[in-house]
Amino acid sequence: MNINGVYYHVEVIGKGTPVLCLHGFTGDGNAWKKVADLLQSQYQVILVDILGHGQSAKPTDPNRYDIEKVAQDLHEIVRNLGIDRVNIIGYSMGGRLAITFAVLYPEKVKSLLLESTSPGLKTEKEREERREKDGQLANMIEEKGIEAFVSYWTNIPLFASQKSLPIQKQEVIRKQRLENDPIGLANSLRGMGTGAQHSWWDHLSRLSMPVLLVTGSLDQKFCKIAEEMKQSLANAEHMTVLNVGHAIHVEVPEKFGTIVKGFLNKRYF
Repeated sequence: MNINGVYYHVEVIGKGTPVLCLHGFTGDGNAWKKVADLLQSQYQVILVDILGHGQSAKPTDPNRYDIEKVAQDLHEIVRNLGIDRVNIIGYSMGGRLAITFAVLYPEKVKSLLLESTSPGLKTEKEREERREKDGQLANMIEEKGIEAFVSYWTNIPLFASQKSLPIQKQEVIRKQRLENDPIGLANSLRGMGTGAQHSWWDHLSRLSMPVLLVTGSLDQKFCKIAEEMKQSLANAEHMTVLNVGHAIHVEVPEKFGTIVKGFLNKRYF
């Protein structure tokens, strides 16, 4: 789809109640394929390659990646698909985008399932420090290339639990990350990173749609963030999946798909 002057790759699988899936940084829509397999008999699963990722456009202007602009793009995609209200699943960066979409267009959101994510950083000092770090990482991607970056990214503490996955599965993850474009990833960090976005903490109390927060027990940082988010949200539950880390849908896709299906079926349909 050509959306607001840029190209987006969108895949629609199955029929039924629409569920929009938003991947994390370095991912693409294919990250949700196993989850989509579990949902497609009952739901219309919409897989979007977020700007700078997968087969979507990689603009050279970092400002085009502003998370609110990307949320506007999603609004246009949903409108083009003829969808009135949508359930959204968002992981990490995709979760921040899902929250942004829900804040800007609450009338379009039926429910939110947020995996290992946050509404942003609370203070300008925190955001400034994060922008500096993300800027350094963006420079590294451009200067040293995708392979060096992926080697670094694979070994950050956030993904330590993935080291216990079968080697074949680790290779699939690595191969997908290597397919990324340096410009897309670098500008995604500069324009849509946690430090670049507005903090939505003060807006959470205005969100009335049902929200399920899902975190892995090995990812203590995001478990704490989810608990704090739950206190601010009007209609939220927090589920912790044992013995997994940040990327639950990657480590235990069948279990994650079952959680999604249970949430959607139990609560709304």
